[in-house]
Amino acid sequence: MFDTEIKKARVILVCVDTGEYDAKSSLEELAELAKTAGADVVAQLLQKRPTVDNATCLGAGRLNDLKELCQKEDADQVIFDCELTASQVRNIERIIDTHTIDRTTLILDIFAQRATTREGRLQVELAQYQYRLPRLAGMGVALSRLGGGIGTRGPGETKLETDKRHIRARIHTLTKELEEIEGRRTLSRSRRKKDNVLVCAIVGYTNAGKSTLLNALTNAGVLAEDKLFATLETTSRKVLLPNDKEILMVDTVGLISRLPHNLIEAFKSTLEEAASADVIVHLCDASDPDCRQKTAVTIDLLKDLGCESIPTVTVFNKCDKLEESLLDIDNDVVCISAKTGFGIDKMLKRIADSLPDNTFSGRFLFSYDEASILAKVRSLGSVRDEQYTPEGIAADVTLDKRYLQLLKGVKSIEVR
Repeated sequence: MFDTEIKKARVILVCVDTGEYDAKSSLEELAELAKTAGADVVAQLLQKRPTVDNATCLGAGRLNDLKELCQKEDADQVIFDCELTASQVRNIERIIDTHTIDRTTLILDIFAQRATTREGRLQVELAQYQYRLPRLAGMGVALSRLGGGIGTRGPGETKLETDKRHIRARIHTLTKELEEIEGRRTLSRSRRKKDNVLVCAIVGYTNAGKSTLLNALTNAGVLAEDKLFATLETTSRKVLLPNDKEILMVDTVGLISRLPHNLIEAFKSTLEEAASADVIVHLCDASDPDCRQKTAVTIDLLKDLGCESIPTVTVFNKCDKLEESLLDIDNDVVCISAKTGFGIDKMLKRIADSLPDNTFSGRFLFSYDEASILAKVRSLGSVRDEQYTPEGIAADVTLDKRYLQLLKGVKSIEVR
């Protein structure tokens, strides 16, 4: 018998507080990211500075403290809560003699672990290559590619130039493949618009409960874990609203503060599901102490995607963890618990009320000669409360206004 348990990497988290953001909250979030990646956080180090050091990020004295901490805790890795340059990583590792990465590398690693579909894997690989390419530079003129002409002949390409050329070629290939997928996604969105399919995008901070909500509404079976970035791919399921309208609920990738630019670009086609939606459900974790701050991050990104004009329903999830006296947060906010089902009916009604009014409702009497018209209406809209009478079939009809010509000549009993 052999012990096959994988040993968790022992990591130390480092943050430089320059006053640009809440450093303590960011460090807590970094700890959650590290745990999600499968690491064991053994220590944290925070330094307040006016600006980060250009050479080593930390000051010289604090860097020596970090070296001693690494030795004391037998750390395998150090993770900085900011984006490091290639030279900074080299300088830090030379002093502390411990493998060092930054926040962006950590997030990219989590995405690489979580990506399951072909599109997800391509998006992550593209983001990784775009992040690594500029970090291959800085090794000196001696490693640059030799050109043609007198005095420039030599051994040819260096390893650095070969790597850079390979990465550029791979980025080009990945970009082309993702453009094809994005084209199909755009075509699918156009088809939905043509078929008058109503779309509701669920957006929000990572681990707000988006997948749990979709599962509660549709039994979609989407992976839902108490981890950051549990799912990366969009999932769509149909939901019937209280006003008998059918809507397509779309679960989108979770957001996070200071999301790496490369990831935003790589996942742009996925995030654009929100920009093409008829209504957006902005899901927030009401039990999170930093709820307001994380809500602002999502609102800013929605603005960047051009979603200001789309009706948005703000939903506070995980309200079962709060005291009842705290639930009356705001009249514009719907409080729910995707886990217990509390408030979901109210949320669906709010979604229905937020949709553009492009439907017509009324009660009509279809003669038996008009049964084929009723069948057509049934396939294009909603038919309820059918009653068979000697004169014909009386039914409540909800239909898109584009198809009103079908009811021309049919006896109207009541128009709503």
